Amino acid sequence: MATILSKRQLNANTVALELTAPRIAKKAKPGQFVMLRATEDGERIPLTIAGQDADKGSITLMFQALGASTTLLAAREVGDSVPDLVGPLGEPSPLEGITSACVVGGGLGCAIAYPQAHALKQQGARVDVIAGFRSADLVILEDEMKKTSDDYILMTDDGSAGRQGLVTVALKELLDSGRHYDAVICVGPLIMMKFVCATTKPFGVKTYTSLNPIMVDGTGMCGCCRVSVGGQVKFACVDGPDFDG
Repeated sequence: MATILSKRQLNANTVALELTAPRIAKKAKPGQFVMLRATEDGERIPLTIAGQDADKGSITLMFQALGASTTLLAAREVGDSVPDLVGPLGEPSPLEGITSACVVGGGLGCAIAYPQAHALKQQGARVDVIAGFRSADLVILEDEMKKTSDDYILMTDDGSAGRQGLVTVALKELLDSGRHYDAVICVGPLIMMKFVCATTKPFGVKTYTSLNPIMVDGTGMCGCCRVSVGGQVKFACVDGPDFDG
């Protein structure tokens, strides 16, 4: 069992939980995830590890309370426990050797993009972050992203915070200005990642996408996250979640 050490409400629907998981905290890398159950008779759901503290023996999970399981999990309080927590699962994000990167997060995807941006900064890379949300009330991790980036650009659909427009607008401006990146790493809705890849392709910039939104059982047995990558069949939960977009 994993005990909830802290709980933070990031916006109306998004919660951050810190749980005891000493063995996972020691081994987890950015991009990996855990499988958990909110209750003894609940369904197994995959959640990406948004942070870890090996000394404290804890990991942080950030999620939206939308479905039955995440709503039950969001209702838990400090001191409560979750019955099952397994990980780290999946392959780590391919960050080795990157000296300059643009990390693009869309909505809740920023919770997954943050540990990647932080890890890149820790290894000495230049990191630009573009974060996109529908409106100001949905913005999360703004302070954390600013601290771990050289250039932080906030975009909202309605212009209520940062600049108005899509993340691809800011990304194209940076690329048009001659900004060089070893890689662009994008995490968010599938349609957002599709157009990020369409934006970077003419510039020949390596672009990684995170396919965690399509994962279900986390082991490759259900087949829901089966994708074709370079003409080969891959599974997001086993071979990913990160793939060359």
